[in-house]
Amino acid sequence: MTPEEKARLAIDEKLNQSGWVIQDMKRLNLSASLGVAVREFPTSTGEVDYALFVDGTPVGVVEAKREEAGEHITDVEVQSGRYANSTFKWIKNEYAIRFAYEATDKIIRFTDYKDIKYRSRTVFSFHRPETLRDLLRQPDTIRNNMKHFPPLDTNGFRKCQINAINNLDQSFADNRPKALVQMATGAGKTFTAITAAYRLLKYGKMKRILFLVDTKGLGEQAEREFLAYMPNDDPRSFSQIYGVRRLKSSYIPNDIQICICTIQRMYSILKGETLDEKAEETPFAEYVTAESKAPKEVVYNAKYPPEFFDCIIVDECHRSIYNVWSQVLTYFDAFIVGLTATPDNRTFAFFNENIVSEYPREQAIVDGVNVGEDIFLIETQVGKNGGFLMKQLIEYRDRLSRAKRWRQMDEDVNYAPSQLDRDIVNPSQIRTVIRTFKENLFTTLFPRRKEVPKTLIFAKTDSHADDIVQIVREEFGEGNDFCRKITYSADNPESVLSSFRNDYNPRIAVTVDMIATGTDVKPIECLIFMRDVWSKNYFEQMKGRGTRVLSKEDLQKVTPSATENKDHFVIVDAVGVTKSKKSDTRPLERKPTVSMKELMLNVALGAKDENTLTSLANRVIRLNSQMSPSERKQFETTVGESAGSVAEKLLNAFDEDVILAQAQKSTGVPTPTEEQIKSAQKELVQAAVAPFHDPDIRDYIENVRRSHEQIIDNVNLDSVIFAGFDAQQEENVNKVLSGFRAFIEENKSEIVALRIIYDAAYKDRPMVVEKLKELYEKLKTHGITVERLWDCYAIKQPSKVKRGTMAQLTDLISIIRFEMGYTDTLTPFADKVNYNFMQWTFKKNAGHIQFTEEQMEWLRLIKDHIAASLSILPEDLDLTPFDRKGGLLGFYDAFGDNYEQILQEMNVALVA
Repeated sequence: MTPEEKARLAIDEKLNQSGWVIQDMKRLNLSASLGVAVREFPTSTGEVDYALFVDGTPVGVVEAKREEAGEHITDVEVQSGRYANSTFKWIKNEYAIRFAYEATDKIIRFTDYKDIKYRSRTVFSFHRPETLRDLLRQPDTIRNNMKHFPPLDTNGFRKCQINAINNLDQSFADNRPKALVQMATGAGKTFTAITAAYRLLKYGKMKRILFLVDTKGLGEQAEREFLAYMPNDDPRSFSQIYGVRRLKSSYIPNDIQICICTIQRMYSILKGETLDEKAEETPFAEYVTAESKAPKEVVYNAKYPPEFFDCIIVDECHRSIYNVWSQVLTYFDAFIVGLTATPDNRTFAFFNENIVSEYPREQAIVDGVNVGEDIFLIETQVGKNGGFLMKQLIEYRDRLSRAKRWRQMDEDVNYAPSQLDRDIVNPSQIRTVIRTFKENLFTTLFPRRKEVPKTLIFAKTDSHADDIVQIVREEFGEGNDFCRKITYSADNPESVLSSFRNDYNPRIAVTVDMIATGTDVKPIECLIFMRDVWSKNYFEQMKGRGTRVLSKEDLQKVTPSATENKDHFVIVDAVGVTKSKKSDTRPLERKPTVSMKELMLNVALGAKDENTLTSLANRVIRLNSQMSPSERKQFETTVGESAGSVAEKLLNAFDEDVILAQAQKSTGVPTPTEEQIKSAQKELVQAAVAPFHDPDIRDYIENVRRSHEQIIDNVNLDSVIFAGFDAQQEENVNKVLSGFRAFIEENKSEIVALRIIYDAAYKDRPMVVEKLKELYEKLKTHGITVERLWDCYAIKQPSKVKRGTMAQLTDLISIIRFEMGYTDTLTPFADKVNYNFMQWTFKKNAGHIQFTEEQMEWLRLIKDHIAASLSILPEDLDLTPFDRKGGLLGFYDAFGDNYEQILQEMNVALVA
């Protein structure tokens, strides 16, 4: 068969699977089907390889070339164009050839001549006849529609979102196939994407958009945001205008416009395979590394053809879409928009370096869209240096059952910090970290809080997370609700996550990977790293869990003692994660090679390459050598064959002698053909991977692997080497203080006019308070609050800063005076008022006036009001909390005709 004939066979097959009936000229019957492809149809400039007819009318041409022509495929466009502009013989009715394809047996290029500045593009297969019919019925093309987006109504949008949407509009108008939206965590990527989707549906006239995620949790989060979205130009919600569906099965309704789906489920839908539900729970990036990147091949699916989606929006696009999953994306003839906070070079390359938005976290912090972090280090002896165990009788623990027993060690063990919480468990090391955190919590980290701020602890493994949970509860003297585990293996993790986000308890959550990326829990104010991370991008994603902004009112719903908007978060680094070297990509953190669990899931998801199967065989062999005789017997009973047999089949699948023998056996001939040998190998591979398609068998094998015991080190008690803010913390502090100094310089004339820098009574109180409020609101737009300033001065000049009751507005006066050099120490304004109140009452009571207890209650309330508001006016006494004591009339009853004199004296004396 010639190369041309091979190419024609492949092209015929692709046309057939796309719904076209292929005919030769001598067998012409245009009524045989909606779509007919006629070979060698004569035109005024020669015979076109295939003429495409829809409803009997010519609409397109296909120019077929052999495989070697692929590198010159764009040159063939001239030939296609010539045929498209030719006269088709014997066709009397009016027609225009609108569609052109250039095809080999490997690639297909497509052009729609109705597009302004039409441009060919690679497509997975030919469009179906009904698709071309529908395109012909449309007033214009999607690409032309997108050249006429109306201006964005920017009400309610952040500047970074406006920039991203406008640039996306332009990217679509320019017919750019891919676009990358890079926005810091919390800047509103999903909101931006939903706005773009709304504009594409309404103005671009797209029929269907796929919002692609890689975990079930992210899909649920996206669904909530789509359902809650309200466009500016329509009183209805997004879901009232367009159909929104999160896929939970292999069925995709035709009447929805937004389809939310995991990349794993979409792959299984296209392949026509059943999805293991567990595959949606963990980001596939957790299971794929350089050692096992087997591309996921997809095939044509007539139910959901390549033209099914017009646009794909890929959430967290730094994960899971390169090499392994890219075919799931490129299968569809669709624009692709990526969303991420942490792109790397692969991300930029995949999206053709078309970056429509660059909004890094540093800029988001400056704009007040994100909050910055303080870094608090906890360094312990065992955590830094590991430990030594002399050969002795020691306690062991089963990883799964957690049952303990005593056993004689075979030899001395000198363990490194990296072995902690995997092979060796040292409860003292965990306890020392948690205890040090607790000791510094209300004195150094969050001195004005009455309850533990929402805190997320990153653990190494599920077992490690269990140990942390138990020790946290013990050290804080709290119950089960106070600290909970949120991991994929935990019971009902989504419910616990919801409580962590919205309820008072749990105060502390422990996770491994489940909420390390992508998941919003805005009230988190503290992250404790008890695991190291080697990927720069993954570390940035983990930090993103604390960077979300939150108003005081919303923060107080779960943390009642909060007195300000969330203005920063704290990283407690107990493993040196902020110091360790990191790469741009994310290799496995725990082992230099892929774990057994990961290899098994790769196989279940379709990996059949030699590297993956051989690696898995080696793990099974290793496991077989570790198992006891009873475990081997149980393995054979559960799996249906011995571990040795499982490993042998995996290795044999790529053994040439075994493959040849299998081919000879199957065919009965001594010299099988190349195709027969390939078929024999396919049979061997299918038999070898069969056990791993069963999720129960995978779980069983993983549990056997994990069940081997951990040593419990109760010998080496840990101790703290250092606990304090990181030296580089000074950089963050300097940023805040320099921002505040710039603010003072910009507003110096107003500050001087208010006379708040002088040590004198504050007159014209209403005017001063209102101006102060205006100044403070302006300051907060820079992401700077009174509490944040106070903490920064405390870190920078601890000997000059006094902790105490914060009153926010009036304490701004104390901070301004301290910064401008009018006072040597930074003392809360309330402390000054309290001292002056004590002196004033002593002086009064020492004279002829003796205040009664009833009067003292009134005076204390007034003192607190002055501490917060500079002074008091008679009309203030009708407001809370004075109204509970009868308001102004009650005050008159208590003090008589002297009531105004008392107020005036306190206004002067307490702030003097």
